[in-house]
Amino acid sequence: MTESFKGFGRASGAMVALAIVLVTALIGPATAWAQQPEPAAPAAQAAAAQGERRGGEANLVLPDLNQVPVGGYQGRSLLMIGLVVSALGILFGLVILNQLKNLPVHRSMREISELIYETCKTYLVTQGRFLAILEIFIAVIIVLYFGVLEGMAFGRVAIILLFSVVGILGSYSVAWFGIRVNTYANSRTAFASLEGKPYPVYAIPLKAGMSIGMLLISVELLIMLFILLFIPGDYAGACFIGFAIGESLGAAALRIAGGIFTKIADIGSDLMKIVFNIKEDDARNPGVIADCTGDNAGDSVGPSADGFETYGVTGVALITFIMLAVPQAATQIQLLVWIFVMRVMMIIASAFSYLLNEAIAKARYGSASKMNFEAPLTSLVWLTSVVSVVATYVVSYLLIAGLGDGTLWWKLSTIITCGTLAGAIIPELVKVFTSVESSHVKEVVTSSREGGPSLNILSGLVAGNFSAYWIGLSIVLLMTIAYFVSALGTSMTTLMLAPAVFAFGLVAFGFLGMGPVTIAVDSYGPVTDNAQSVFELSVIEGIPGIQQELKRDFGINAQFEHAKAMLEENDGAGNTFKATAKPVLIGTAVVGATTMIFSIIVELTEKLTVNVDKLGLLHPPFLLGLVTGGAIIYWFTGASMQAVTTGAYRAVEFIKANIKLEGVEKASVEDSKKVVEICTVYAQKGMFNIFLTVFFATLAFAFVEPFFFIGYLISIALFGLYQAVFMANAGGAWDNAKKIVETELKMKNTPLHAATVVGDTVGDPFKDTSSVALNPVIKFTTLFGLLAVSLAVRLAEQQGSGLAHGLAALFFLVSVVFVYRSFYGMRIGSH
Repeated sequence: MTESFKGFGRASGAMVALAIVLVTALIGPATAWAQQPEPAAPAAQAAAAQGERRGGEANLVLPDLNQVPVGGYQGRSLLMIGLVVSALGILFGLVILNQLKNLPVHRSMREISELIYETCKTYLVTQGRFLAILEIFIAVIIVLYFGVLEGMAFGRVAIILLFSVVGILGSYSVAWFGIRVNTYANSRTAFASLEGKPYPVYAIPLKAGMSIGMLLISVELLIMLFILLFIPGDYAGACFIGFAIGESLGAAALRIAGGIFTKIADIGSDLMKIVFNIKEDDARNPGVIADCTGDNAGDSVGPSADGFETYGVTGVALITFIMLAVPQAATQIQLLVWIFVMRVMMIIASAFSYLLNEAIAKARYGSASKMNFEAPLTSLVWLTSVVSVVATYVVSYLLIAGLGDGTLWWKLSTIITCGTLAGAIIPELVKVFTSVESSHVKEVVTSSREGGPSLNILSGLVAGNFSAYWIGLSIVLLMTIAYFVSALGTSMTTLMLAPAVFAFGLVAFGFLGMGPVTIAVDSYGPVTDNAQSVFELSVIEGIPGIQQELKRDFGINAQFEHAKAMLEENDGAGNTFKATAKPVLIGTAVVGATTMIFSIIVELTEKLTVNVDKLGLLHPPFLLGLVTGGAIIYWFTGASMQAVTTGAYRAVEFIKANIKLEGVEKASVEDSKKVVEICTVYAQKGMFNIFLTVFFATLAFAFVEPFFFIGYLISIALFGLYQAVFMANAGGAWDNAKKIVETELKMKNTPLHAATVVGDTVGDPFKDTSSVALNPVIKFTTLFGLLAVSLAVRLAEQQGSGLAHGLAALFFLVSVVFVYRSFYGMRIGSH
């Protein structure tokens, strides 16, 4: 761990040196920051707001929301109701947390879940230190651009920095909440399985997921409403950009490091099943606790931070579009209030749908001895989708029926519906390629019978590639519908620039229309995975007199074998629904990035009046940028998997040397913590190299040429979409192929099982490291790019293009250093 911090220290020194170079270049033409006067009068501020404003989003002035009534109500009053709903959503999450804590659980299982929580705490504290250091990198650029170049007053720059910290703390806090909820739920789910009834084994993980989803979305909405309602309009843009960059930074770091950690632990633990022919989650395997910690670090911490950031960044992108592309203040107000009321409605729709679906599921499965665990999860997704769509049309009619020519309300509702339906349709397509019922997954099993690991891996690659085709076309179809609706008549074209771009942003908005439920079904997986592990690690079956104790203290006639079978089957459902959320989030990132990129284009083209011809293939830098983005996506994929490979090698090396299979009931806590430490070290090293490469590459490409950078941003979004979908679904197919062999065929410790375990270990970094981290990386690059390209353009104006190109070369060389470190410095032989 110390080496990781030394590495950060050396890199921080390099960053300071580069900052000095920039300050030296910029300070000459800039008036000293401390001497910058505040604007003389409010009238001057208003005049500036109407003219061309630099600094993009941070200099946007939001209108007074009470100037124009929205649906007959004051906009501020409607959004104040949103604050109440957000508070109730947070309360909903906290109440469920307390309910989970108070569910019955045997001490042996509780001890294991608390040990997992303690190791998760250690990991998150370490991550917190790294996030604090990473914030320094962003703070340097914020201060240089807004403070030095733009001559912004100290107070405004401080606000941007403050809200970037709020964004990081938001991502970090919901991650903490997620691991606390999940580590309560895992032991309670394991214990509930002893009764032999499947319904509690399903209901507890979903309840935990809804707790996380409701609190996460409600906290995000609360912060954004606070900015809209209580921060002065001329400061709100600064708050939004700082907040968005901060949460994006936090999500990217937590996703990357969590994804590396969890797959190092997972591979290290899984390979022992082949090496020593031991069972899944054998208590004697010191890698199992690390694997459980990884389930939370990668499948709970990462998705929680990612969902928090995705929800916020999509909102910020739409706010930016409205302020830049909609000229009339009255229209701006109505659209802003409408969007946030829709978000409030989506929280209510998700909570209502969950409660209704649970009532139906309990009536149907409450006393059943067997159930299809995927069925009520699927019905929840579709029920929420239908309720959200109906509510979208109703609320839009009530609020904006009079906007434009009277047709805008149903057009905007239809566009959002495209996104909402995507949130239900894409999971169904994912299940076609990853579910235990999938013919593609069964093909992976069949190919493994005679072809072993080789054909297993090839069949999984086939499933991943086919899935990218169908999911890609489904996104294109829904975006096409949105485009055609936006082009109907003149209602949208008369109100805004580039209505199709706004339509694409609303599709991304609709993707998150059932945000709490999307997060809930994604969080279902780590609880079911951990529950299976907690059951085995507790060695509850071997406790003397356990049957009598359970009967006396809990009134349970324990059915141990049936309980284990249910937990394994439920884990398959968890794997499937973890897989379904991944393409939804990456789709949101890509579609939402379109709106954010448009914000940069508007600034570079002065609202589409100049340089528009440079946004095409006839402008060579734009084409070169399109090609460059693909290189970064494939580097990222390799670098993240390299960190997993080296870390897993060290974990396997340690476990093989220290595992004790004779004379012990379970591995020592010290050995388990050592495996956790190995995972943490390599996760931090990998994340460190990857983040700094992305950071300096973004600066370098922004300084090359603005339209080169636009091409680059478009490229990473498109390459990233297909790479992420392919990898996520190939990994999901391999994972559930192994689950079929273990649960349906009951062929553990056979050559067929060994072949599927090998395929699963290949799929682990595919689905849970590289693919999932592309989402926050795309959004962080686009958001940070808003600052980087503005910085580059302003520097070129003041100092000439020579200095900008020189700095581009310097930043690129620094990025190449970290690219080198991410491969050659992370090789097994170098550690």
